[in-house]
Amino acid sequence: MSIAIPTLDRRSMLDPMLPHAAVIQGINPEANGISTFSLEFVDPAEAAAYRFSPGQFNMLYLPGFGEVAISLSSDPGEPQVLGHTIRCAGSVTRALGRLRVGDLVGVRGPYGSAWPLERAQGKNLVLAAGGIGVAPLRPVILSVLRQRDQYGRVLLLYGARMPADLLYHEEIGRWRQGGIEVHITVDLADENWKGQVGVVPQLFYRIRVDPKQTLVMTCGPEIMMRFVIYEALARRIPKESIFISMERNMKCAVGFCGHCQFGPTFICKQGPVLNFAVIEPFFGKEDF
Repeated sequence: MSIAIPTLDRRSMLDPMLPHAAVIQGINPEANGISTFSLEFVDPAEAAAYRFSPGQFNMLYLPGFGEVAISLSSDPGEPQVLGHTIRCAGSVTRALGRLRVGDLVGVRGPYGSAWPLERAQGKNLVLAAGGIGVAPLRPVILSVLRQRDQYGRVLLLYGARMPADLLYHEEIGRWRQGGIEVHITVDLADENWKGQVGVVPQLFYRIRVDPKQTLVMTCGPEIMMRFVIYEALARRIPKESIFISMERNMKCAVGFCGHCQFGPTFICKQGPVLNFAVIEPFFGKEDF
């Protein structure tokens, strides 16, 4: 089975194999250990040439530490500002977390497949995100808001471990005002939390969908995505209408090193956005 996932027209972008210098223009703390870095290319010509699609990623390079694959979390309609929401968890990301506004990083990209927004036009969208998995879906939300009349209902089902772990606090109100139906849950509530408590897949019980007119896009821990898919299938949403983003084990961004192999698929090359109908035989299984 072959289902096309949109990729960027490479004639309209920089050489993705070469790192390009970018300056950190802003750092916005989102949660404990997570910040959004806003980057701009130093060379105006490189900034003018760069374009990306929702769901794609860049390789961020820091001399002496290496490079790491990070999804773009900013607005594709404003490609001169590259947003990357980064959790400081590994050696490279911890080093990035020590940088300040005005520091330089190397950027290669963009890479990978994109969320199928053109296919989604005229249909309903369910965006299911867990934790920092909302970052690769933020460009979808921002793109939809730019052309809100091109889509039907758009629902965001979003969860985090605790209220303090929820990202993009300042934006969620604007998303709602723009016509996005936002449902939020946390695994563990604190004394100030008045909302839903539970996991993201449980939010499906709070909504109604038309299975023939709905696309599902999900990103987060694989166990969460597995149950999101289960809930979507239980509502008769076709497998071909379910898309996931898998960012695991990406090292070189071009599939040469093999770390990103997932069954017959190389996530760096065919992903990170993949259609569930294609990877169903391997999804949720270890050693794939």
